[in-house]
Amino acid sequence: MRHRIEVIGLGAGDLDQLTLGIYKKLVNRDTPLFVRTSDHPVVKQLEGEGISFTSFDQFYKTMDQFVDVYQHITSTLLEKAQDGPIVYAVPGHPMLAEKTVQLLLELEDVPVEVSGGHSYLDALFTSLKIDPIDGFQFVDGTSFDRGQLDYRHHIVFSQVYDEFVASNVKLELLEDLPPDYPVKIVEASGTDQEKITDIHLEELDKTFPGIHNLISIYVPPVPDEMLHHTFTRLREVIAALRGPDGCPWDRTQTHETLREYAIEEVYELIEAIDEQDDDGIVEELGDILLQVMLHSQIGEDDGYFTVDDVIRSITEKMIHRHPHVFGDQSAKSVDVVYRTWDAIKQEEKGDQRKSVLDGVPIGLPALAKAFKLQKKAAKVGFDWDDIQDIWNKLQEELEEVQEAITAQNQPEIEKELGDVLFVLANISRYYKINPEIALNQTNQKFLSRFSHIERELQVQGKDIRETPLEEMDHYWNQAKRKE
Repeated sequence: MRHRIEVIGLGAGDLDQLTLGIYKKLVNRDTPLFVRTSDHPVVKQLEGEGISFTSFDQFYKTMDQFVDVYQHITSTLLEKAQDGPIVYAVPGHPMLAEKTVQLLLELEDVPVEVSGGHSYLDALFTSLKIDPIDGFQFVDGTSFDRGQLDYRHHIVFSQVYDEFVASNVKLELLEDLPPDYPVKIVEASGTDQEKITDIHLEELDKTFPGIHNLISIYVPPVPDEMLHHTFTRLREVIAALRGPDGCPWDRTQTHETLREYAIEEVYELIEAIDEQDDDGIVEELGDILLQVMLHSQIGEDDGYFTVDDVIRSITEKMIHRHPHVFGDQSAKSVDVVYRTWDAIKQEEKGDQRKSVLDGVPIGLPALAKAFKLQKKAAKVGFDWDDIQDIWNKLQEELEEVQEAITAQNQPEIEKELGDVLFVLANISRYYKINPEIALNQTNQKFLSRFSHIERELQVQGKDIRETPLEEMDHYWNQAKRKE
């Protein structure tokens, strides 16, 4: 049986800040006293008065991860509570940034009482002269996710014990803020040792006071012009463009008028990928994101949906279709992933799709559609057993084209050439090559080589329309060699 664990907050300053009742609990007691750390003004004063206690400072010295330290402290407290009631004292308020207290409270079979503790946040707000009603975020410097930070609010990092933690905070913040962004190092707020140092972000770990458990880092609210890389700011910009005082062009757009731009942007992204142009990929992905945001804003303006619905839809779809990541299933190969994906997709669509071939977009280019149709058919076994059979089929279709040409039957030539392209799409599928992307790469290659011919002839003052094929072939091969 585990006995009661009484958790007492030591406040943010010295003994003078403690209530008389809390002081008596610390001094007039017949139970063992444990403190998370002896590096606190109250603990040092209690020690001077001859009060005995056991600290857990050694855990911080022998363990690399804070999570291990907190877990070990909790385990030790539970072990000591087997013998009788104990008192556990922590800096500040027990319910503010105290992971060990949270771990204790999570245990249903352990009676835990919490009392006392003056939160140092009160003193911190006074020292920094900030009002938390304007927006405030309190963050554990030893464990936080950069994506959760709201830079428009006041941000205070606690638990910044040493240069290592400060360095990690700095590196995370530098992903979003410039090196010269002003921050403050706050030491021992609310005590007579209080000190506030104004520095630039890049100096954070270089000017850090050293190992100290009463240090916080304050980051003032960030102006909008520094937040152009955030989703929230993008959403605001798009809403402004579509707003009453926005852009006349953006305000008149509809889902229908934007269709052509979506197609163009996807092809421009493919071009940037083919050229291995990282800057181009960034730009084109931004243009595609713009299309998503515009369509979402139109949906919101019309009262049908918002970008939140778009994000929720794809998030839930990805979680549902990846049970091997977010569930209890496993997938050790890509083939297994494909099978799981198709099965779940079929389950989701239910009676919406009567045919195996349903779901192929009507607006797909013909070559891409041929690829997609045959890929779907192959999933249910409608496929060639041997790749050589497909090559034989290609030869057969080529011969039929030749026969149509010989017969000068134009409609038949068109039909047979379509059959050739359809077989080529199937060959591409077999070798896991998207024919649309492959053909687009060849188009770009042709464009590059032919442009080289034009440039060379222009330098020589020649008209390409009067240039012999042999000379054009020379420059074509020259461009090919350069590649």
